[in-house]
Amino acid sequence: MRRLRELPSGLRRFVPRTVRARATAAAGTVLAAALVLAGAGLLAAVRADLVASATSATRQQADSIAQLAVQGRLTPVLHAAHGTDFLQVVDARGTVLAASPNLAGRPALPTAGPTGSHTTDQVDPLYEHHRQRLAAVTADTPTGPVTVYAGASLRAADEAMDITQAGLAVACPLLLLTGVVVTWKVTGQALRPVEAIRAEVDAITGQDLHRRVPEPGTADEIARLAATMNAMLDRLEASGRRQRQFIADASHELRSPLAVLRTQLEVADTHPDPAVRAELVHGALEDTDRLQNLAADLLLLARLDAGGTDDRPRQRIDLTDLVAGTVLARPSGPHRRTTDLAPGVAVDGIPLWLGRLLTNLLDNAERHAATTVHVRLAADPGRGLALLDVEDDGPGIPPADRERVFERFTRLDDARSRDHGGSGLGLPIARDIARHHHGTLAVTPTPAGARLTAALPLAPPPAEAPTEAPEAAPAGSPAGSPAGS
Repeated sequence: MRRLRELPSGLRRFVPRTVRARATAAAGTVLAAALVLAGAGLLAAVRADLVASATSATRQQADSIAQLAVQGRLTPVLHAAHGTDFLQVVDARGTVLAASPNLAGRPALPTAGPTGSHTTDQVDPLYEHHRQRLAAVTADTPTGPVTVYAGASLRAADEAMDITQAGLAVACPLLLLTGVVVTWKVTGQALRPVEAIRAEVDAITGQDLHRRVPEPGTADEIARLAATMNAMLDRLEASGRRQRQFIADASHELRSPLAVLRTQLEVADTHPDPAVRAELVHGALEDTDRLQNLAADLLLLARLDAGGTDDRPRQRIDLTDLVAGTVLARPSGPHRRTTDLAPGVAVDGIPLWLGRLLTNLLDNAERHAATTVHVRLAADPGRGLALLDVEDDGPGIPPADRERVFERFTRLDDARSRDHGGSGLGLPIARDIARHHHGTLAVTPTPAGARLTAALPLAPPPAEAPTEAPEAAPAGSPAGSPAGS
């Protein structure tokens, strides 16, 4: 298109604008060039063949007459053989010694070239106004040297050339027209599904994401294009459905605490007892904290859905240190926390997000644990994964709900309370963070309680320094140490 805009305005209207027109123009140009070259080659081949045939015939006839002259058997009247139209024998003084009947009584032919040569259009002894092919051969006879001339008219060759040219003048345009028409039809047939796809996509709006483009029953590029477009529409429909559900759930989750908060503030504003007002204000502050946390979770989910990442670049993280530090930094609670951490487990990622993943898993485990929360970190070099398990000894997760717990705003029956059950966004956020780090998060079977396992790709080993020896591991590693309360 840029090259088209650079052309003068007077030439733009002659440039084909559609794929169909451009393909037809290109095919027509190539076919026309091929026909011109083929026609020129055919004419050249026909002419060369006819001239070569006449040359051979005249040379053979001249050699035959020269042999008769050498043997002294030359007669005054010479009879031309097939392929030769006239004959003449001339001595060194220019006297005609013998000639074919059609040249009887005529003077010697003018010299057309050196002895043994073949010329064309030099002489026309028969006055037919056609090109002639003349061969001259010199022979030594008992009476002296003589020159034998044998000639043939190229009338048949010219007629054959004229017929060939006329045939090509008719056949080439017909072939060109046929090729252009066939290309136009075939290109239109091939592009018809593309136009159907374009029209359908043009008609699809945000409310019509259930519609799909027609898929042709062929196994070609257009069929693959249609399948790819439908797969894209499937993803868009799923994304739109998920977004609408997210908005509906978020609206529902925000409406209730906002209504409670408003009620508490209105009652506190009018209640005469200062102690009751203080209690209501304290409850309003707790609801405000929950709203603030919910808003932060919603913003993080929106950012994850948009494919965004943290502002800081990914870096090599010692996951062992991160997990140990996160567990130890949590405030004491009613449950005992234990850890079993393999040393030196490293991943590539964003520390803030990986810390959020672990925090959400710990919050979920402590919310459901009876007495103990256990955190285990191990490396699986065979699969190139770091395996992080967070396990509690609570009631567990039924097999039917092991995927449902990762749906947004999902609370199981024993965790319906907003005060203690959370917002239903912790595990979905943790799974999205794991996926953004090219990992997974799933519920793994366990005899009792619930275990959630995050699998993250291990970081490649760092390049060793060529001149410095590796430093010794610092003493007092937190790996394997319990973190209890």
